[in-house]
Amino acid sequence: MPRVAVVAHAGKSFGGGLPELRSVLAREGFADPLWYEVTKSRKAPKYARRALAHGADVIFVWGGDGMVQRCIDALAGTEAVLAILPAGTANLLAANLRIPDGLPEAVRVGLRGDRRPLDTGSVNGEHFAVMAGAGFDASMIKQADRGMKDRIGRAAYLYTGARNLGAHRAKAVVEVDGRRFFKGRVSCVLVGNVGKVLGGIQAFHGAQPDDGLLELGVVTAKNPAQWARTLGRVVQGKAGKSPFVRLTRGRQVRVRFDRPFPYELDGGARPAAGKLRIKVHPASVKICVPADAADRSLAAWVWSSSGWSGRSWRVTGSAREPAMHPGHGAGVVMFRLRRDRARCSAGLRQRPGSGGRCSRRGGRPSGHGRERW
Repeated sequence: MPRVAVVAHAGKSFGGGLPELRSVLAREGFADPLWYEVTKSRKAPKYARRALAHGADVIFVWGGDGMVQRCIDALAGTEAVLAILPAGTANLLAANLRIPDGLPEAVRVGLRGDRRPLDTGSVNGEHFAVMAGAGFDASMIKQADRGMKDRIGRAAYLYTGARNLGAHRAKAVVEVDGRRFFKGRVSCVLVGNVGKVLGGIQAFHGAQPDDGLLELGVVTAKNPAQWARTLGRVVQGKAGKSPFVRLTRGRQVRVRFDRPFPYELDGGARPAAGKLRIKVHPASVKICVPADAADRSLAAWVWSSSGWSGRSWRVTGSAREPAMHPGHGAGVVMFRLRRDRARCSAGLRQRPGSGGRCSRRGGRPSGHGRERW
C-alpha cells in the first residue's frame, strides 16, 4: 500500500475541513498518514521535502495556488507525486487540471487518478506551475491581502484590479529564446504554463502544461479605457487581436525593466525586481489528475480552435492527422497524446492570415509569433 502524506495550510477551508480529510483518508485505508500543518504557505517547502524523505508516495497539498506553488518549488525535479486539494480562493491549477471541487472526489483522484508529468516555469530560480506576472497583475494580487480575500473571495481581485488600471507603466526589453521580442512601455508582462486565469477566462489559447513551452503576453494598456478594450478582447477569447497585447511562446524569456517592478508567482506576491530570468522545465513535476483529464483538455482545445469540429483526429508520435474512426459519427475527437506539441506536424502548415494556426497541408511553422502547434 502506498504511503500518504498531507501538507496542509491550517487557515484554508475545503469541504468539511481537515477533520473530514482525516475521515475520508481513513475510509480509503489511510488512517495514519504523515501529517503536517502550517500557518503560512512559505513554511510548506520544509515539510514537503520531509514527507518525501520519509518515503511518501503521494503528497496531498491542502491550500490555494500559493501553497501548491511553494510545494512544487520544493519538489520540482524529484520523484515526488503531488495531489491537490483545492482549498484556496482561485485554485487555478486545480481548475486547469479538472481537479474535482468535492473533497472525497479530490482525494480519490490523488489515490487512484493518473500521475501526469507537467512542466513548470521558473522566475529567477523559483518554480511556478500556473502563471507568473509583473506589473498590473502583481500589484492587484499584492493589494488583495488574505483578510480581503477571506471577506469577499474572488471579488477582492476585481476591487484591487480596478484600483490599478491607471498605474504607471515601466520601460522594458523582452527577449524570447535569445531574440528581442519587445521594447517599450509595459503595464503587464504575463507568462503562462496553462491557459485559464481567474474566472475561467482563457488567456492563452492552446496552452498545454506539458508541451515544453511557456506562453508570453505583453500588455501596453495605460489607462482605464485601454484596459477596458483589452479585457474585453481577453474575455471574448481574442486577446491577440487587441492593439495593446502582444503574444508569443518560448522556452526562455528575459525581461529588463527600467526600475524595480512588482511580480508574482501563482498568485503570491514577490519583492519588486529589475530583471526577470524565466525558463521552462519540461516534465519536472508529477501531479495526480482525473483519469481522462488530459484527453478531455486537449480535445476541448482542438474542438474550439481548429475550425474542423466535424472531423475526428489522431495524434501519433510526431504527427497530428485527420482520421476516420469506424463506428463513430462526425465530431468524435480521438487522441494519442505526445509530450512535445510545440510544432505543427509534417502534414500541417501555417495558413496565411490565420494567426499562426495550422492547416492540413504543407510544412512546419517556426519562430514565435502566434505559432499554434
